[in-house]
Amino acid sequence: MFIPKLYKSEDDQLMREIIRENSFALLISSVDKIRATHSMMLLNEEDTENIYIESHISRANPQAKALKDGDEVLCDFLGAHAYVSSSWYDHMNVSTWNYEAVQIYGKVKLMNQEELYRHLEKLTSQYERFQKCPVMTKDMGRDFVEKEMKGAFGLKIIPTEIFIKQKLSQNRKTDDFRNIIFHLENGDENGKKIAEKMKQLKK
Repeated sequence: MFIPKLYKSEDDQLMREIIRENSFALLISSVDKIRATHSMMLLNEEDTENIYIESHISRANPQAKALKDGDEVLCDFLGAHAYVSSSWYDHMNVSTWNYEAVQIYGKVKLMNQEELYRHLEKLTSQYERFQKCPVMTKDMGRDFVEKEMKGAFGLKIIPTEIFIKQKLSQNRKTDDFRNIIFHLENGDENGKKIAEKMKQLKK
């Protein structure tokens, strides 16, 4: 990911926030050819000093058939993003896009049966708990879950490089910056999120 110095972030908490809030991300590899799979990802923070990504994809996926321990992959997380119109400036310029993103390069470590079960247990709990009638892994029964697991390919991604980008009109003068916020606040939910992020920059 190309990150001009102005937009580069070293904020570890921002990185964690983007991953937690945008966990349906791209798993990219180039073992045999370039492959990309949208998949659910969990940030494992049990050891806060040695975090890693947990994910799973279909065992029938060609990407799963190619990956093995030690292979390098890229996890791509796109956070809030919004279009910025050139009409919001007080001078002639070009339109652009404001956004937050995280990319993590890492080494693959394949999950064993028990690790995959715990991963699915955590993933189910994270999203089912908000349902009116949640169905947790324990409600399905171990035998049923393990039968379904035969079709899942679980993997951990141990980070080797982490890149955090926060492009929020930092290059704009004060009046244009404020005007961008004003228009974004009157836009869609993504626009409102970006506007709030921009306001936080000036605190």
